[in-house]
Amino acid sequence: MAKQLAASNSPVIVRPAMTYHDVGKFINVPWRIYADDPMWVPPLRLERRFHLSHFNPYSKHGDWQLWVAYRDGQPVGRISAQVDKLHRERYGFDAGHFGFMECIDDAQVFASLMLHAEAWLAARGIRYVTGPFNFSINQEIGILVDGFDTPPMIMMTHSAPWYGRLLEGQGYVPAKDMLAYKINVDFEFPAVMKAVIHRFSSKIKLRTLQRNRLTEEMEILRGIFNDAWRENWGFIPFTEEEFAELGSTLKWLLPDEFIQIAEVDGVPAAFMVGLPNLNEVLPELNGNLFPFGWMKIIKRIKNNQIRSGRIPLMGVRKEFQNTPLGLALACLIIDAPRHAGLARGIDEVELSWILEDNLPMRHILKSIGSKEYKRYRIYQKNL
Repeated sequence: MAKQLAASNSPVIVRPAMTYHDVGKFINVPWRIYADDPMWVPPLRLERRFHLSHFNPYSKHGDWQLWVAYRDGQPVGRISAQVDKLHRERYGFDAGHFGFMECIDDAQVFASLMLHAEAWLAARGIRYVTGPFNFSINQEIGILVDGFDTPPMIMMTHSAPWYGRLLEGQGYVPAKDMLAYKINVDFEFPAVMKAVIHRFSSKIKLRTLQRNRLTEEMEILRGIFNDAWRENWGFIPFTEEEFAELGSTLKWLLPDEFIQIAEVDGVPAAFMVGLPNLNEVLPELNGNLFPFGWMKIIKRIKNNQIRSGRIPLMGVRKEFQNTPLGLALACLIIDAPRHAGLARGIDEVELSWILEDNLPMRHILKSIGSKEYKRYRIYQKNL
């Protein structure tokens, strides 16, 4: 479990992270919090540097501030506050977020961090706060509330078990739960789903990503995703820059067959992206990509030595959802990458995240034998 540091009567000092050196301290806080937690996976510091910089495409529509809490000169917590233009346009200009929350088990430290974040948000007209988001719903979200006994998959969070208690102590209440499911890759579809797939197989064509048309292909995926998710809780659209940046990263990590596009009568209608679980490698690197970390990652991928994966992106266009054809699309794009995974040595996959109230998708996942094994939670508060 995460490390519970001894309580202290020393004053808490919270400082904004403004300089390169400050942001480095912000990035390093989790190494202190999770020093004794074998389930925590250290992020790559270089990747976190990019994410917490204005090179991140999020900065085109989001504004943020970072803080680090100190006691006796040592960092003991951190937090961000952010306002998102796209979110405010969709949900109201009084809505804002907090994120990147890490803290020792100390109510005074946590209250000091939240005070700074809430004051910053209130000064910008925010009256309704949700979080954590790192920075938005299209990135890492939520705190882990169940499933502490296994490490997180790639691009998913891990949390100290006291975070929910600390948030509720500051007046926050649960807003939404998200679930992570795990399944063995050699699953079989039930007979009824096989029948639906057979019925519509002549109308559906599966293909992989065409790398020689990467810009156009990423726009196709973005269009499907934004259409498929537009009515979901908390949705904000991926911008062109955000999806292009995602594509530039994925093209170095993924075999072609890990991205599947389903066409109906020649028109793209659904897609799925599968990721090898690099979190199997990252504990060995302890946050350092250089000098040899990048070589370990490439070697593991090239030699098919990664045994698990995650499906972080999936979408079926709204017009097909809740129809037999939509079920066939969902089944086929789930089925196609698993054969590629089996061929590359992957034996289990996480499907995440799934909204707790997304009952149709949860029914599909249950019917193919997947099991809910982690639960994440978003909290809210009126200022």
